[in-house]
Formats: sequence, C-alpha cells, structure tokens
Amino acid sequence: MTGVLPSQTIETMLARDEIKLAAPLIEGQIQPASLDLRLGTVAYRVRASFLAGQGRTVAERLEEFEMHRIDLSDGAVLEKGCVYVVPLMESLDLPADVTAVANAKSSTGRLDLLTRTITDGGEEFDRIRAGYSGPLYAEICPRSFSVLARPGMRLNQIRFRNGQAVLDDATLAKLHAETPLVDGEAVIEDGLGFSVDLRLPGTDLVGYRAKPHTGVIDLDRIAAYDPRDYWEEVRSDKGRIILDPGAFYILVSREAVHIPPEYAAEMAPYLAMVGEFRVHYAGFFDPGFGHAEAGGAGSRGVLEVRCHEAPFVLEHGQVVGRLVYERMAELPQQLYGAGIASNYQGQGLKLSKHFRVPD
Repeated sequence: MTGVLPSQTIETMLARDEIKLAAPLIEGQIQPASLDLRLGTVAYRVRASFLAGQGRTVAERLEEFEMHRIDLSDGAVLEKGCVYVVPLMESLDLPADVTAVANAKSSTGRLDLLTRTITDGGEEFDRIRAGYSGPLYAEICPRSFSVLARPGMRLNQIRFRNGQAVLDDATLAKLHAETPLVDGEAVIEDGLGFSVDLRLPGTDLVGYRAKPHTGVIDLDRIAAYDPRDYWEEVRSDKGRIILDPGAFYILVSREAVHIPPEYAAEMAPYLAMVGEFRVHYAGFFDPGFGHAEAGGAGSRGVLEVRCHEAPFVLEHGQVVGRLVYERMAELPQQLYGAGIASNYQGQGLKLSKHFRVPD
C-alpha cells in the first residue's frame, strides 16, 4: 500500500506496538489520516530552539539547553516568547518502509502557538525517518498568547506514509477536471495554489490581528473567550490590507477547498519572493475536508499569516500558499466531518475553537 496511511492502518500500527502509548488511547485521537499526539507531564524551558542532530538524543541536548523544568500535572502556563520542549505520550517503532511527518493542529496554528516535533537524531523539524524507533517531543513556542497547558493536551498530529504518492501537476489538473478541488479556476504549479479573500460578501471585516497584550488562554476551554479581548478586527473596503512586521493575522482563502476521500493534502509555504510574510505551519487537510457528502461543501482554508521584516501590502486574490495532494494508501474508514468531531468543516473566516463566535 503506497501513500498516506488511513485511520484503520493506524489502529493496526497501535496493535503491533509500532506506535507505543504511555497512557491509553482516548476517543477522537485517531483522525482520518493522522494521529493526535499528547503532551506528557513535564515541560523543559530551554534557552533556544534546537534539533538533536545526527547521533545525538534530545535528552542529551536538553542537558545543554535546559533552564528549568515545569510540572504540567495540575496545569502550568507556557509564557509567550519562551521555548519549551515537552516529551509526548506517544513514541514510535516504525517499520523500515514507513516515514512520518508531523504538523500543528488547526486550533494550535490559529493561536500562533508554534509547535513542532523533534526526535532523537533528527536533523529536521516535523520529519521522521523510515524505521525510526524512539521517543517524540514537542517543541512549543507561544508567539502571540501565553497558554495554560496540561498533560494529554493535543497540540500537534502525525501522519504516516509508505512510499511517496504526491500528485504531480498533470495528475492534479486531471483530478480537478473530474472532481473540482476548488470552486472556480485552479492555479496549479507545484501543487494547488490558493489566494487570500479580502472582499468577503456583505462585510468589510476581512480578518483578525492578535493583540500584543492579553490574558492567558486555557487550551481546554472551548468557546470560552471573548475574541475582542484577544483580537483586533481587520477591516477593508479596498480589497487590500497592510501587514505590520511581527504581527499575526487570521485571514481566509478565496477558494473553497475540497479534499476527496481518496486523498490527503498538506499546506506548503509559498515562494518567499512574493512578499514579506509566511502562512503558518498548521497544514494537514484530511480526507473529506470540504467534501459535500461529509457536510463540508464550501469549506475555506483559514490562513495563519505572520509578517516578517517590512510592512507589506496584501491584495485580494494574491496567491499566498499551495496545497500538495497525496493519494491515500487506502480509503479511510472515517472522513473529516462525517461522524467525528470536526470543528472546522464548512468554515469561513473563523478563529480557533477557544473563542466565542463574534456578535
């Protein structure tokens, strides 16, 4: 089976101890094409972000960079601007032909909570080599809001692959012709391009910008916070906005995205030459996202955008990212939005699930 491994194969991997658990699996942890990863009981505050590097373990590097340890058992605040490493409850003993890639969950990305997976011997974030056997760690850097974290919280997720099944542009164009992947014309170049919508129908509200000084967000509290305490509204009647250096924005794609059940997708960064900004790393799109039969016709992609060194004018319809599509090794037994908790099926411009819907 070549391609992204589906939910039922992840269950088999758990049964074979190819995925090991420090605590029993919880409901909803297995997604259509990924497994949610859970925080362990301790966080290490470190001086700087790091990778273990070839022949080194994360534990060895922690001895070099650890500042202090924080017990998460009763909940603890991870401070904005600091870097933490948290051992995860899941570890791996992968078969020789299976690789893995990790990514922040949607709600994590929408809080500007930079979360990346590191491994023993790892030389890249979020990329896990075939046959890897060892622990997993989350590197967490809250960038806009301090957060209250506890053991078992799921900030990132992992996707498993057997071989490579990325669709080339010709195959992607053929698939779009048969089963439209976006409404309207598809921009296909090294994946499916998507653009920003700064002319939302019936409103001049086009996005949100994170406020610089806010309270703590408890990651377990759903629909608990007034967005006005954490976000400034971004409005425009001209179809453009100016991004401020260092600021974090929630915007929305102009295209309604569709991931057919036989495929999965990952958001990839667009060329740096097009502007002084980057779309955030929360990038997995599951089989069934935006799929009409799974209740998702018209699901937009929410864009988590951070501006870099210079102010930048972002225009309506500007291409800001791309989706790379891959074949599933097998049709998943569950789809995004179909009988499982899926917070963002059928979405438009939407903050993370922690915030109440604005009045």
